[in-house]
Amino acid sequence: MNESDALRDGDEGRAGVPARFAACRTEDVALLDAHLPSGQATSFHARRFARQCAGGSTYLVAWIDGVPVGNGEVRWGGCAAPEVREALGDCPEINGLDVVAELRGRGIGTGLIRHAEALAVRRGTARIGLGVDETGNPGAARLYARLGYRPAVRYLDRWSYVDHDGTEHQQADPTLFLIKELDGGVA
Repeated sequence: MNESDALRDGDEGRAGVPARFAACRTEDVALLDAHLPSGQATSFHARRFARQCAGGSTYLVAWIDGVPVGNGEVRWGGCAAPEVREALGDCPEINGLDVVAELRGRGIGTGLIRHAEALAVRRGTARIGLGVDETGNPGAARLYARLGYRPAVRYLDRWSYVDHDGTEHQQADPTLFLIKELDGGVA
């Protein structure tokens, strides 16, 4: 079984949306850029794929009828935020989970998370985590709680990007890191 096989093709979200979940491939990056543009000067998807190729992550993509409709990256070395690393060490992190707006609430995000969890269990991981902006993204916070994620540590999520005009933007978002204990992982 490879990382694309953790959930079968045709697995459906809770609203019956048939989706396929798979690790990103070289030929997927251009489709991701076309269908899920990041608004950045350089390809957000290419950077995530490069981390996957270097062995530091698995970049997951949700597909419907050959079109990417969601994505998220499992960072196997854990969250980069010092507050999270101090509290949880290298607990793997599901980072940047996103689903196209018109398909949210139909189980695709849940499918991506379950796929990430299945990969983590196969690697012998006892827990996995993710960050959420509780006030800016209450729908995601509710989803994560429903899936069994519990509060672990508050931190400031710092990140930057360069827009198409060449301007660098620095971001700092108050974030809550949540963790979930995984059945089948090694403690």
